[in-house]
Amino acid sequence: MRLRGVFRAAKLPNGQRAIGTKWVFKIKCKADGSIEKYKARLVAKGFRQKYGIDYTETFSPVVKYVTLRMVIAISKHFGWPIDQLDVVTAFLYGVMKEQVFCVIPEGVELDSTFDCLELVKSIYGLKQASRVWNETFDEYVCSIGFQVSDFDPCLYIKTSDGHCVFILVYVDDVLVTGSSLELIAQTKNDLKTRFEMTDSGKCAFVLGIELLDGEDGSVTLCQRRYVDDILKRFGMDDCKAVASPVDMSSRLVSSDATTKVDAPFREAVGALMHLTTATCPDIAFAVGYVSRFMENPQEEHWVAVKRIFRYLQGTKTHGICYKPSARIDFRGYSDADWAGDLTDRKSTSGYTFMLLGAPVSWGSKKQPSVSLSTSEAEYIALSLAIQEGK
Repeated sequence: MRLRGVFRAAKLPNGQRAIGTKWVFKIKCKADGSIEKYKARLVAKGFRQKYGIDYTETFSPVVKYVTLRMVIAISKHFGWPIDQLDVVTAFLYGVMKEQVFCVIPEGVELDSTFDCLELVKSIYGLKQASRVWNETFDEYVCSIGFQVSDFDPCLYIKTSDGHCVFILVYVDDVLVTGSSLELIAQTKNDLKTRFEMTDSGKCAFVLGIELLDGEDGSVTLCQRRYVDDILKRFGMDDCKAVASPVDMSSRLVSSDATTKVDAPFREAVGALMHLTTATCPDIAFAVGYVSRFMENPQEEHWVAVKRIFRYLQGTKTHGICYKPSARIDFRGYSDADWAGDLTDRKSTSGYTFMLLGAPVSWGSKKQPSVSLSTSEAEYIALSLAIQEGK
């Protein structure tokens, strides 16, 4: 922090207030679960900040999962390398726009004439920290010749002499790939010139997703460790596997009961949602189905959630496999049931887009209105798919 010039000693002005800080200690693990390093981080108590006084804008984009999957699939199709970099203490690069003071952290000694620290750079915990960092990274990457994708603000593209290179960024995780080894090396050197980075070389694990290379040039995306973690977390690590995530013989309905099931229903559905958006399109409908009962879950709803866990028990090693082919084949499909919800008789839309024989984008959503026919339900589903396809 001293090297980055994060703080400067100050005396708290009249009418200003200093926010608190705390030290947070964390163990960072490798893809196989072994310990990589021990981390200590000074975090601001951002919940004490006041809008319009010490922060304004807070939104910061991250790369979309669909972008990540498409770039990985295309890279494997053309045989491009995918290199991974990690920005060391990324938030400490962002220059503060607002005037923010913090109390003197534990272990820091100052001259008695000073009673606080003024933040020159952002630190973890501030409401605007991620936005300030994203603006800093975006400004630099654009200055070295990259253009921001119209589809995803965290995908940067650069072309030179018939070659191209891509940068994907998710907070402080950076992936670089492209058609030219020279361009990739130059891009990495440019980034390292501006930011301190850890170069992990070939990407094998990103955002909790394993990238498993096959002998035929394919790559499989899976989350085995995450599945094991949530099965253990919800006491399902010894459950018996089933062949499907939904019991088609039972139909769930909302309940008006005054009591709820004594189970971590919402936490479980939230954990499953992450799998659904990242690498498990096969549970998209099932998770969307049980999420309709978050307000007042009953025992039968919890049984349906546990069935999804049982399905994952038998498919934890499954993943999305992209295989190189003679040509890039991109296809989209949509479908819908009709009046599937027994309570309001609304239908459910579903869609998937396939690239190189595997899904890159998918979704399942309850329709907002009642369809008068199966054709109408299908058209609503098609409209949803077209919106995603754009």
